[in-house]
Amino acid sequence: MHSSFSALRRSFFPLLLVSVLAACGSLNVEADYPQNDNTASEESGSIFDFFRRDEADKTAVQTAAPVSEGGLGVNALLWQSSLDTLSFMPLAAADAAGGVIITEWYSDPRATDERVKINLVITGRELRADALRVSVFRETNRRGQWVSTAASSKAARQLENIILTRARDLATARRASQ
Repeated sequence: MHSSFSALRRSFFPLLLVSVLAACGSLNVEADYPQNDNTASEESGSIFDFFRRDEADKTAVQTAAPVSEGGLGVNALLWQSSLDTLSFMPLAAADAAGGVIITEWYSDPRATDERVKINLVITGRELRADALRVSVFRETNRRGQWVSTAASSKAARQLENIILTRARDLATARRASQ
């Protein structure tokens, strides 16, 4: 009796699985393929469409939800002043939409036994001091090995102040030119 119940159970579950899968196959799906290549590219667009905006697209962008100039996700003046300020360092990553700049390790030619790396995050779309966060990392070379050492929080604050001052100068110059 036990063996027949076990055999029934072993055959029941595969039959149940097959019937469930067969029930899913009764959907009528119609394929909607483009008639020719031109129709396909018109429907999907091109990556170059992003760079070729006509006047209607520019108007739509200007009247859309509040986004900073140039399609940036952050304040354009803070972004530009950050790039200007860090231009002497090689960049590892720069994401304008997310407002993140990460530099490579940089050694001053006068102090080759020390190097710094900077992570910068812009968190807002307004020109405000609390929309900017700078982290400075420092390493020193000890017997051929780079060892992390404490970076001065004063250096990060000074860098924030330089960037904010540059952004305010850019804002003033922009207002004067209009």
